[in-house]
Amino acid sequence: MPTPRAAVESPCVAVFDLDGTLTWRDTLLPYLMGYVVRHPSHWLRLWRLIPAIIDYLTLHRDRGLLKSRVIRAVMGGDRRQQIDAWSDAFVASLERRRAFRPAALAMLEAHRTAGDRLVLLSASPDLYVPRIGRLLGFERTLCTELEWRNADSDADRLDGALRTPNRRGEEKSKCLAWLRTQYLGLPLLAYGNSDSDLPHLGQADHGVLVNGNAKARRHAAASGIPVADWTLTA
Repeated sequence: MPTPRAAVESPCVAVFDLDGTLTWRDTLLPYLMGYVVRHPSHWLRLWRLIPAIIDYLTLHRDRGLLKSRVIRAVMGGDRRQQIDAWSDAFVASLERRRAFRPAALAMLEAHRTAGDRLVLLSASPDLYVPRIGRLLGFERTLCTELEWRNADSDADRLDGALRTPNRRGEEKSKCLAWLRTQYLGLPLLAYGNSDSDLPHLGQADHGVLVNGNAKARRHAAASGIPVADWTLTA
């Protein structure tokens, strides 16, 4: 079972990262590959990934731009109805495949029982993250948002450009600062699993690094951020 709920004033705002924190692993790659499997003609598009990856490694190191280009390569120009159908199926499959860490779900439920406000904060895209938020009972979801062409019409198609910054690293810190304006007077408790989560974990009233690798744990210790292990399966 997870470590006990942190000793902070109740109610608080409990902010959970998604990939590697609530789930065992990344969600974006399985989401995109599942879409290609569902639409086999899209295999022919994947050559576009090569220049995107080469540019990332040799030129800009911009994760947001890489994310946008990969999403565009896989499903750019496709209709919202088609993408939504896969997003619904993908999120439904997460429970069947036991993609969520039982210890993380137990901690989420502990916060819910305590009357805490629940926020999901992820760098993954709004193609499916808000659906996960609804599935798990979060009252608010913040994630990386994408552009659509002909938005609000029956013919809208995915553009794939980022409508918001890639919500990773310091961008999560900005999201936490915004959340303080939405939950005045409530302390913020944040959970994340990676080195890139340490800035916003340090900004929270109480941040916890969970399931972190050795490097992240070292950096967390140097910053005075406690660590926890949610790797147990039951």
